[in-house]
Amino acid sequence: MPSSPPDLNPEQYEAVHTLHGPLLIIAGAGSGKTRVITYRIAQMLEEHIPQNAILALTFTNKAAREMEQRVKELTGRKLTNLTVSTFHAFGVQVLRESGSALGYRDNFTIYDTEDCLTLLKSCAHELGQVWESKDLPDVAQLFSAIKTGRRGWEGEPAEYRELYREYGEHLLLYNAVDFDDLIMKPIEMFSTHPEILDAYRKRYRYILVDEFQDTSISQFEIVRLLADEHRNLCVVGDDDQSIYSWRGANFENIVLFERHFPERKEIKLEQNYRSTGIILAAANALIVHNTNRKEKALWTPTEGGKSIEVIHPVDETDEARFIAETIKTLKFRENRTYDDFGILVRTNSLTKHLEMALLHHNIPYKVSGGTSFFQRKEVKDVIAYLRLVVNPSDDVNFLRILNTPRRGAGRQFLELLVAVSRAKSLCHFDALKDILVTQQSGVPDETRAELAAFMELIEEYQTRSRRPRVKMAPQARELLEEAGYYEYLALENAKSDKAFRWKTQNIESLLKFLEDWETDPDNSRPDLGSFLNRITLITRDDLNDREEKGAVSLMTIHASKGLEFKVVFVVGVEDKIMPHEKSLAEGPEVLEEERRLFYVAITRAREKLYLTVCRTRRTLKETFHPAPSPFLEELPTELLQESETQQEDVTEEDWDDLMASLKKKMQP
Repeated sequence: MPSSPPDLNPEQYEAVHTLHGPLLIIAGAGSGKTRVITYRIAQMLEEHIPQNAILALTFTNKAAREMEQRVKELTGRKLTNLTVSTFHAFGVQVLRESGSALGYRDNFTIYDTEDCLTLLKSCAHELGQVWESKDLPDVAQLFSAIKTGRRGWEGEPAEYRELYREYGEHLLLYNAVDFDDLIMKPIEMFSTHPEILDAYRKRYRYILVDEFQDTSISQFEIVRLLADEHRNLCVVGDDDQSIYSWRGANFENIVLFERHFPERKEIKLEQNYRSTGIILAAANALIVHNTNRKEKALWTPTEGGKSIEVIHPVDETDEARFIAETIKTLKFRENRTYDDFGILVRTNSLTKHLEMALLHHNIPYKVSGGTSFFQRKEVKDVIAYLRLVVNPSDDVNFLRILNTPRRGAGRQFLELLVAVSRAKSLCHFDALKDILVTQQSGVPDETRAELAAFMELIEEYQTRSRRPRVKMAPQARELLEEAGYYEYLALENAKSDKAFRWKTQNIESLLKFLEDWETDPDNSRPDLGSFLNRITLITRDDLNDREEKGAVSLMTIHASKGLEFKVVFVVGVEDKIMPHEKSLAEGPEVLEEERRLFYVAITRAREKLYLTVCRTRRTLKETFHPAPSPFLEELPTELLQESETQQEDVTEEDWDDLMASLKKKMQP
């Protein structure tokens, strides 16, 4: 690596070459943070600091891999002794090497969430405690908060403490740890075995922490313990982008860093390489309203840019239509690719209409930070019923709905079904018919009657689907009612009327989408089979295809952090959505985090930014008229351009421009 890289600005250069002593780098959005981190590690190696003396910690495996790869490209070295790791992976390493001090063998197991819930249930059973399965996740969250020191035992019943103790003892007995242990056990080890801590201090004399604003108190404690002697600790972060308090992140760790390392040097990276001047001006005007922050102002030598468009759709359907049509228009008019576009939502509940509009306009997309509408259980169940109507040989979807609702088809019956299917080379649907016709023994009469009714129901709707000009959307509603699916949903969600309404509304949205498909005069093949295939082709997880052709990113704002898009749509910039309804009752600190979240959303945009504010929006119970987000009032009006929705068509001139551009690209 050259000693003075030409692509570093003065502040970046200073951060890269300040290698000794504590260093706080405040890296604003789009300020080239990753470049600084990788150049800094490369500079350490250039100055003959051994690879094995460097520890770089970040939050995702992807970030760790990218960081290591970029350092390899800069240095041309293999870096077999360099430690670039997530916090949890580093915890695994420490426990593998030294966990025997706490009674662990090096072949310990890491329990995931489901493993932990199963163990909690088992421990409760041994203690004679009875817990509803739905309550155990809340208990697990409480235990996590207590284990990591985010809350205490005050006000909690004695049986909780008893279960917590039993849970911990069983983990050790089973030579297992949960994810919290990967942070807390190394801290315990370092605190109780100073000789082990001393060995790690001697090994890792230079420590670097990325995304420092997202560290928890316990994660900071690990790096503080390791760095206390040599003091060569560099932390990189931006308190304005701290948006993960709900999972234990503490942006005030920057204050703790300053307290523990008073001799620190501080460098601010404020030159933004991502966004236009107008987008940055809006972001700066917004975030200045937060009081508990490091003062900074992003700037760019590239002034101007397009005004931020605030769009007022009629409702969420119109909002989704506008976004899909705008993507189509900009793609052709400005020769963009689909991966130039990001659609950001505050909560996953806002994606439903967006997905349907993208599907309707044949726009490829991928969902991040939440569950795709078409992957929600109730939606997949309904699709499975419809697939079986179209194709009775579909064994996967047959098995999905055979016992949904419950029809007595337990493990023994499924074993019989599979055996008959294999022996007679039948699909499962025909194997079921064979079992019922031949009166196979071992099937209770009640189960036989339930399964016969199920088979007859599917066959009836198969017959209906083949009738000319039949519309399957109303037929599907009848099918679900006759199958008892709505009753099944009600029983499954008996203790949450809100969940039941939400799931039935999702089903109705799917059937409305089918109805629109069947009645679209421009649709040349409005049959049910084509509808189902369209869903499969557009939403399948074909990563190679998406990387080649590009896909629109539909994601929560939390999931968008660290990413950037040329064109960004921020959906539902409305009061009670942004800021979220719950935050309004939780005090100014939570409101400031909501503002930081909106700041993150704004600063994902490079060239164009659209903010949507619906005139009406529907909830589970009612249709209401949302007020614009109070955060909009904090944006300078001269930066905004407000308008109602209107359909933009791709003109003949646009097509001519596109074709000319394509021909130019194809020329040798």
